[in-house]
Amino acid sequence: MSSGDIITIIVMVLLVMLSAYFSATETAFSSMNKTRLRTQADKGDRKAERVLDLSEKYDSLLSTILVGNNLVNITLTSLATLFFIKVMRSESTGATVATAVSTVVVLIFGEISPKSLAKESPEKFASFSAPLIRFFMFILTPVNFLFSLWKKLLSKIFKVSEEKGMTPDEFITLIDAVEEGGEIDSDESELLRSAVEFNEQEAEEILTPRVNIEGVSEDTPKEEIAQVFTDTGFSRLPVYRESIDNIIGVVHQKDFYDGAKITDKPLSEIMKAPVYVTPTMKIMDILKLLQKTKSHIAVVTDEFGGTLGIVTMEDILEELVGEIWDEHDEVIEEFTKIGEDTYKIKCSADLDELFELFELEEEEESDSITVSGWVMEQIGRVPVEGDTFSYDNLDVTVTSTDNQRVLEITVKVRKEEPEEEKEL
Repeated sequence: MSSGDIITIIVMVLLVMLSAYFSATETAFSSMNKTRLRTQADKGDRKAERVLDLSEKYDSLLSTILVGNNLVNITLTSLATLFFIKVMRSESTGATVATAVSTVVVLIFGEISPKSLAKESPEKFASFSAPLIRFFMFILTPVNFLFSLWKKLLSKIFKVSEEKGMTPDEFITLIDAVEEGGEIDSDESELLRSAVEFNEQEAEEILTPRVNIEGVSEDTPKEEIAQVFTDTGFSRLPVYRESIDNIIGVVHQKDFYDGAKITDKPLSEIMKAPVYVTPTMKIMDILKLLQKTKSHIAVVTDEFGGTLGIVTMEDILEELVGEIWDEHDEVIEEFTKIGEDTYKIKCSADLDELFELFELEEEEESDSITVSGWVMEQIGRVPVEGDTFSYDNLDVTVTSTDNQRVLEITVKVRKEEPEEEKEL
């Protein structure tokens, strides 16, 4: 073997290594975790900073990688063809062997192996490859400029959308994927989902209904107001004039008492003006309004100006972090299993939770957000104790009511009959 052949082999080996480098670099930059790199960059990691800088120029980076990889592979194939024609002393045989060998070598050592390795540690390989790929990007600047013009032309021809934002559904899918990958636990995942959905929720979805509001009249004796504070454990009470539909203020327990005794000031002087919101107001906007007004309660009014319910700061925060219990709260189990396939359910429970428990498809036509409203929709009138109806594979019985309200139902899940019995 001549010295020229040895040089050719060395050059081909170097070309295979360059092919592997370009392939691995492409995989590393497309798979790396930018959040992790930003954290490292914030701690002063210069390599991470360089990688992030290159990732911001991804179009130029990708063009450089593709051009470089193609040039390397074409050159490798040409050299291999000349080499094997010389060795085989036959153009047809040499070309065939060169094609087979170069394809296998490039596929194994220039594509599959380097990409697999880069996929395992994309951030480390991106940091390693950054200096050299930056050099190639500089060398191929004219080519990258032409490709950028070509990309703009294609975008205009095919009207490619420039919208790159992530929708809430896409972000929730991303959260699920990260949770499955073990990078966050179920509690962190649930908190992130709640934060994503937080902006979409409205006051009517979380309010305490009018009939459940604990309030006092402006004419109520102070001794009775003190007793309401004691019985409910609430630190704030709405104050109404004539009826709960006309809430005129909110009294705070710390203002109601002067030391150990009830204040001598009239109720009108110690209560604060209420904050009014509409049922469709986003809870994020309500939170900002409560912060601005330094209030903890917002009164939700209906279209006629009456009281639909109230939303508290605690209600809003619970949508983010889950139920918040204090020493005065009575823990109520809204879903209780009382027998095989039989459940006792409080009608104040969220309708979505009922559908999730029994794995039912969400009813798009329903306007209700609580089990109580859903029961009324199904029966078509104000329910009374003993009313029954069936829904999907559920048999529902109303077991407790209070005037016009449904308080509790019993749900029995019907078991599906085996296919063989149905046929008989």
